[in-house]
This record gives sequence, structure tokens and C-alpha cells, in this order.
Amino acid sequence: MLSAVARSQDAAGDPIAELRDAFSRTVSARVDPPLQARARYEQSLDEALGADRLATLAPQAVLLADRNDHVQSLFVLLRDPTGRWEWLGGSLISTGRVGAFDHFRTPVGVFEHGPANPDFRAEGTYNENHIRGYGMRGMRVFDFGWVDAERGWGGGGRSPMRLQMHATDPDLLEPRLGQAMSKGCIRIPASLNRLLDHRGILDAAYDEAVASGSPQWVLRADRAPVPWPGRYLVIVDSGATERPEWAMPRGASR
Repeated sequence: MLSAVARSQDAAGDPIAELRDAFSRTVSARVDPPLQARARYEQSLDEALGADRLATLAPQAVLLADRNDHVQSLFVLLRDPTGRWEWLGGSLISTGRVGAFDHFRTPVGVFEHGPANPDFRAEGTYNENHIRGYGMRGMRVFDFGWVDAERGWGGGGRSPMRLQMHATDPDLLEPRLGQAMSKGCIRIPASLNRLLDHRGILDAAYDEAVASGSPQWVLRADRAPVPWPGRYLVIVDSGATERPEWAMPRGASR
């Protein structure tokens, strides 16, 4: 097994290997699906992009989330110039919990990220339940705008909800990632939030805005952007009927 130093040396000069190494070193609650599961996810990803007329997507990073209650995971992938998918890393998340008032089932589909729905940063303040809903101060809130989603309470039906991806309370809620607990947004580890933010993994549209002369205050001055930023979050439901071993929260058992 390679040491962290050896892995870092091997990754030097290779942006894909370098990001894989950074992911494995810095992101908590990691998941690593086996090859068979990866192949199924790649097929689901291709189908979702094709349905959204993005089958010929240029080389770029894409986020893929499985909202299934038994999986609750998000993966960072890169579409290479040949159309193949490179896996960069994955982590546990929390999506919408059905059965509670004002909670939506996180919608499936392809969602574009960009300045049309401006991101912002968490203030780190506590709500009435003494919870920091967006996590610690400075955590980035990735905003995907208003989307139509299934209500998880009452008689069901559909209503607009604001789809966001963000960190969560580090003490009370982050340890419970891997369970469907949110109001419909995607909760991610603070460590993944930092990596996505610092490396500009989903910032293609923000970079374009800056290049066209429109400053974007939400972008940090110390960013180290990847050479192939993306703009799409794809949410699927794998239909799993039990939790796979690779998606088990730390300390959990069947």
C-alpha cells in the first residue's frame, strides 16, 4: 500500500490522479463503489444526460447523487475526451426525508449550476433548534434554483422547492450523513464542500462569467481550479432495496 507521500508524488503532474489523491486525503465519509456498481451508475448517468440532450457533453466534471434511502451517496466523475467516465471520489450525503412536514423528496434529473442562481456562504449562525443548517461560517451553498419536487407530507403532490447542496451542522448532523434527513436539499460533508469550492469543480459557468468581465464575489481568492470544471449535478435513484456494504455509514451494521 502506498503511503500518502508516495501517492502525492505519483500524482504530481497528473490532474486526475492529483484530485483523486486530494479527495482520499481530505474528504470524510468516503464511499468507494465496486466496478459493477460503477458501471450501473455510469449507465444511469449517460441516460440522464441523454434525456436532457447532453449526450455529447464535453470533457468536464459532473456530480452524480443517488438519493435512494439505502445509498445516500454522491460521486465526483470526470468525462474524458473519449466519452469515458473517470471516478474521482465519493462520499455519503443526506437527501430529502419523506414523512415530515415541509420535507420534499429530492428530485431526480439534471440540474445546472451557475450565477443565474447565485451561490452564497453560510453565516454559521444557529437556528431556533440550535443547529447550523448550512454548517460553519464560510461554507459555500451551491444553489440550483427553484425546482419542482414531490411533497413528502400530507397528500403528496408537487410544489416548487429550492434545490441547494451544502454542508450541515458539524456536531449534530454531519455524523448522520448516509441517512435521508434533509428537507430536500443535498447535505454533504464540510470536507467535500471545501474541496468542491477550492478546486472549482462545479464552477464552469462562474469561470465564464469572470472571463467575460463579471466579478463573482463568492469565488475565493485562493482557489486552485481544476482544468476541466463542470456545471451539472445529476440526481438518480438506483432503486436499491438494501444498503450495499460500500455505502454503510461508519460504525453502522446491517
